[in-house]
Amino acid sequence: MKQLIAALFAAVVCVAPAYGQQLTEQQKRMQQCSADASNKQFKNNDERQAFMSTCLKGGGQMTQQEKMTACNKEAGAKSLKGDDRKAFMSKCLSG
Repeated sequence: MKQLIAALFAAVVCVAPAYGQQLTEQQKRMQQCSADASNKQFKNNDERQAFMSTCLKGGGQMTQQEKMTACNKEAGAKSLKGDDRKAFMSKCLSG
């Protein structure tokens, strides 16, 4: 029984890094916002939370051109075409 548990644990440890390399856009944004917050000197936790909330929503960090590029890339990755792509782009660019 212990050998089975050890084998399963070893399999999870070996496979987990492969999945960790495929971050979603939100996870990437979270990493970047967290790193940016670490570089800032906040007086209290409320200021940090306000910064993180704004940052995660994309508040002011991306120019319209950068947002267009990111949305186009994501739409291409999802193979969206026609009305589906148009709807996605509209939502992506507004959010």
